[in-house]
Amino acid sequence: MFREVKNPMEEEILRLPWVKRDCHQMGRFSEKGSRAQLRESCMHTLEAFGDEELPLRWLIRSNFMDSNIILSLAPNVDFCYPSGKRLRVTAPSIIRGEGEMKTYGLLKKQQPCSIDVLPDECLFEILRRLPRSQTRSIAACVSKRWLMLLSSIQPSEDMQMVQKGSELLRSSRKPLPDLNYPVPLASDLNLDIGSDGYLSRCLEADEATDIRLAAITVCASGLGGLGKLKIRGNSTCKITDGGLSAIGRGCSFLRVLHIWKLPLISDAGLLSIANGCPMLENLDLCDCPGVTDKGLVAIAQKCPNLISLSIDSCSRISNDGLQAVGRGCPKLLSISIKDCPLVGDKGISNLMICTASSLKKIKLENVNISDVSLAVIGHYGKAVTSISLTSLQKVNERGFWVMGNARNMVSLTSCTISCCSGVTDRSLEAIAKGCPLLMQLGIRMSHDLSDAGLTSLAGFARTLESLLLEECNGITLGGVFDLLLKSYSRFRSLALVKCLGIRDLPFQVEELPTCTSLQSLTIRDSPGFTSTSLSAVVKINPNLRQIDLSGLVGVTDTGLLPLAESSRCGLVKANLGECVNLSDASISALVEAHGSSLKLLNLAGCKMVTDRSLLAISANCSALKDLDVSRCSLSDFGVAAIASAKPLSLRTLSLAGCAGVTKRSLSFLGKMKESLEGLNLQQCKVIKTHGAGSLGEKLWWCEILS
Repeated sequence: MFREVKNPMEEEILRLPWVKRDCHQMGRFSEKGSRAQLRESCMHTLEAFGDEELPLRWLIRSNFMDSNIILSLAPNVDFCYPSGKRLRVTAPSIIRGEGEMKTYGLLKKQQPCSIDVLPDECLFEILRRLPRSQTRSIAACVSKRWLMLLSSIQPSEDMQMVQKGSELLRSSRKPLPDLNYPVPLASDLNLDIGSDGYLSRCLEADEATDIRLAAITVCASGLGGLGKLKIRGNSTCKITDGGLSAIGRGCSFLRVLHIWKLPLISDAGLLSIANGCPMLENLDLCDCPGVTDKGLVAIAQKCPNLISLSIDSCSRISNDGLQAVGRGCPKLLSISIKDCPLVGDKGISNLMICTASSLKKIKLENVNISDVSLAVIGHYGKAVTSISLTSLQKVNERGFWVMGNARNMVSLTSCTISCCSGVTDRSLEAIAKGCPLLMQLGIRMSHDLSDAGLTSLAGFARTLESLLLEECNGITLGGVFDLLLKSYSRFRSLALVKCLGIRDLPFQVEELPTCTSLQSLTIRDSPGFTSTSLSAVVKINPNLRQIDLSGLVGVTDTGLLPLAESSRCGLVKANLGECVNLSDASISALVEAHGSSLKLLNLAGCKMVTDRSLLAISANCSALKDLDVSRCSLSDFGVAAIASAKPLSLRTLSLAGCAGVTKRSLSFLGKMKESLEGLNLQQCKVIKTHGAGSLGEKLWWCEILS
């Protein structure tokens, strides 16, 4: 009635192909040997591993549901073994002699009761034979010890990888899934799939631990491997070199690694990444005081595909590390170095010379370089398209002059220079002459720049499209007019921020020619700029599409009305925040003239704006998407007009700090269209006390700040 089997554990052991192979290699049985000889050979081979190790595949197959199916290796035990049912022991196995039962009981007590009694070496041999799929993820959940052992398996030690050969490691194709085991979804493992198809993971300070990195390594291995990893730590972050070592061993396809504020990371962690992740393309190191040139040299030697390198606040990285990067990374496209006091001319110059044919983006901030580095950049920067130089205290006018007059930066399209005392009229002219394709130029905190520099720039920068001047107090409105009238047809955008020299001219501006190319104008936080100057600027630029006048307390309705009347093209964006002297008259005229094209309107802090402006907006602004009326003199009537306006399809609305808005506005806001994505009700005390929670239930699709 029942099929008789000697012992289920023995049968499971004999089914393991690696047991047969190991026994055969040790010469303990021949292919023609009897089953008893094979059994005896297996038992000798398995003495070093213990009884609990071998039926692991059997245990996984049974889903650990029935522990009674495991019997000890007692001799002459007969039992019935029907599939999927509980084991039943027959009478002959119970009726035994007293001595035999005592011996059996003693042996049973001496048998280890758990697989955890095995040493790490033996357990490692078992775990590395598991398939790289959900099985390993399940095994990693057993204990911390199993997790760490699984994460320590290198590709060369993985039996599945060894069987497929080294071709799988060199190929960019993902391994085929094991159909016997369902592959878990990336969402189940908190892994994101980017637009480029790579698995990515971002860890914040609270969840960034070595255990979490080990778990990511094990789980991602069954999905083809991790492609991007970003770790944002803090001063108390506990990630060590052990966590990075797990990533290096198990994520050979890693291409992007960002490490921010990890105080316990040292060169050993970077060395593990270098040895295990040869496909690394993007490396970002920020505030890692334990990383030195040794770790950077290892990356340079083992990761030849590196195309982007960013080093921020790593005080122990010096010129030697940058030289190694230049020699070992011929494909480098972008380099960013910030707050590294040991980096000087030697490192920057050698890096620039070695990567002259590939390097396109350079960003240097607060590094110890002089005019020599800028001269080398100007001579070898044929491929450079973007350069940003900030707080270079030892760079003088000569450095910028030589960089421009080298005439080799023929590909440069974007240049930003901040807090550098060497920027003068003479150096700006040299840059304009030496960069024939310059399109975007930004200069911040340059006190030696004057109107003469703008005149030279307008004459030589024929391809210039955008200019930003911030805290350049030597620039006056006369120089701005000269720039606008002499600029070429490609000039589109001008921004003047905190330039104290931008003030009303002492003389009356006569009829001037127009600049029809300018479409975007920004004049912010310049207290000397008033309505008189604004009227003149608007007349010169009749085709404005975007205007930003935030913080201009001297601008009144008199200056803004010409913008509404003389602008030929419809305004798309208007930022008038903190223009405290603007009233409903100019705002109503503006929206009536440009309401069909206006998409963004910022009136935050305009205390003279009332419900009248909201009525004009609701009636004329059919294309408006973003409206900010924070701290305006509004009431529930104005909110009702905005909420019930049929042509409006607002995406964001800010009513923060509007003291006149009461709880009666909640019913109007609850009826707003589903196009609304963001609603700001901060500092509205009345709404807060009467519960914005009910409003959140009505506008469940909208993010509400209260």
